Amino acid sequence: MAKKLIKVAIAYDFDGTLAPGNMQEHSFIPALKIDAASFWTESKRRAKENDMDEILAYMELMLEQAHRKDLPIRKKDFEKYGKEITFFDGVEDYFDRINKYGHDKGIKIEHYIISSGLREFVKGTRIAKHFTNIYASGFKYDVNEVATWPALAINYTNKTQYLFRINKGINNSYDNTEINKYMPNDERPIPFSQMIYIGDGETDVPAMKMIKYQGGTAIAVYNQKAKTDKTRRSPKQICEDLIEQNRADYICPADYSENSDLDKIIKLTIDKIYAEVELKKFTK
Repeated sequence: MAKKLIKVAIAYDFDGTLAPGNMQEHSFIPALKIDAASFWTESKRRAKENDMDEILAYMELMLEQAHRKDLPIRKKDFEKYGKEITFFDGVEDYFDRINKYGHDKGIKIEHYIISSGLREFVKGTRIAKHFTNIYASGFKYDVNEVATWPALAINYTNKTQYLFRINKGINNSYDNTEINKYMPNDERPIPFSQMIYIGDGETDVPAMKMIKYQGGTAIAVYNQKAKTDKTRRSPKQICEDLIEQNRADYICPADYSENSDLDKIIKLTIDKIYAEVELKKFTK
């Protein structure tokens, strides 16, 4: 009989974690022919003036600006924008490599997105096929698949519930009955101790802190090529703060190439999870 593989979940933020910047800046905002900084400034302004969730504010602004510029906003249009997203070094061949590494160790790796960005954009990317589920903000569509209203907004605080959905094997965003139902820890498909969360900064703090508290591993990554100035902290400094404040276990550049620091950390964490699961057998 074949040995049962140990399940491990790796959950990723998207913007600044797998791809530089915000996903809307790769092609959607340029198609509007407006400045990215102006778009986000306006989004934050309306959120503040209306005491509004910032994710809902940017989603509303996307629809509003698209209507103003006669830009199509069908589901397939958003997925097309996703096709133009570029990734950090090594991302596109990372998933096959890490899956093979895990399998050779007796581990089945499941990959998840937990993002405030748009699920439609992510579904259009070249890496979408690798994810068991894409938990990200998204629109409701009419019969012609034209975006009409925000259907789901994932902000930095409610990201944590999706870690519980992974933990309990709930493969959707709408079912709040199952997520609140009691489930003994030994019946949960993927224990938190067998989960890794990878994010890039302050918006990932609640998810990182919760994963650490529950016995999982939090990795903070940064864009080492990002432009910096004296008016704000660099991505690396933000990640260093996460370590100092005990919110992340490890920090490194967002480089997914083979033998990069991130690649080594993930592989060593997989080794650690395997060893801990095997050691538990001697306590029974």
